[in-house]
Amino acid sequence: MTKLVFIENGRAVTDSLTIADVFNKDHRNVLRDIEIQIEKLNEAGERRWGVLNFEQTQYQHPQNKQWYPKFNMTEDAFALIAMSYVTPEAMKMKIMFIHEFKAMREQITSNIVPLDERRVRMELFKQAIEHEQRLDSVEQKILEIDYKVETQITLNSREQRILRKAVQKRGMELAEQVTFRQLTMVRDGIGEDIQKIRSQLFREIYRDLWDRFGVSSYADVLKKDLDAALGYVSNWIPRQVA
Repeated sequence: MTKLVFIENGRAVTDSLTIADVFNKDHRNVLRDIEIQIEKLNEAGERRWGVLNFEQTQYQHPQNKQWYPKFNMTEDAFALIAMSYVTPEAMKMKIMFIHEFKAMREQITSNIVPLDERRVRMELFKQAIEHEQRLDSVEQKILEIDYKVETQITLNSREQRILRKAVQKRGMELAEQVTFRQLTMVRDGIGEDIQKIRSQLFREIYRDLWDRFGVSSYADVLKKDLDAALGYVSNWIPRQVA
């Protein structure tokens, strides 16, 4: 793994390339995340904060030797971008970044020409307070995001596909349990009749699923309810097979 934090103009910073590499994201997506946050800072009247903590610069691609944009970020800017990365693996990476920033700050501090004892103590006290405030702010934002994930975020495309396949599997299982005596069409039409029964079962499963979780589409099921929805589908029993 590349070095997570480095010194730039006397400050401990990381950059968008490092974040993309560590969190296994496309660099273009990280740049987009940063640009969105800068835009929100401008809208909130915090443009100066954005300028101080996000520095747009360039890097040269090692293969084609072309120059591309990237951003250097302070610890505060990193916290703002990384707060939305909430997987368990991402949380581990964020802790690593926090330790790296602390170590780099200590390295910078050790290279500073000593001041008188009173000023040194005041500066260390100030840094400790600022660090605690940043941690409190980051922890609060992480809690807010976790709450949003639990109560507002719906299924992504992969999870929708999982739920849809579960419905299809259950519908086909039940359709296969229908005996030939329940089929009203002649032998040549049996295949068509089974397909009609499957389609009816799919519709009924979806309808009951929507009613059970209070949504108008399986895509609106909350992420936190996915396991419950899968269990409901796998145990679903039709009221009547026409």
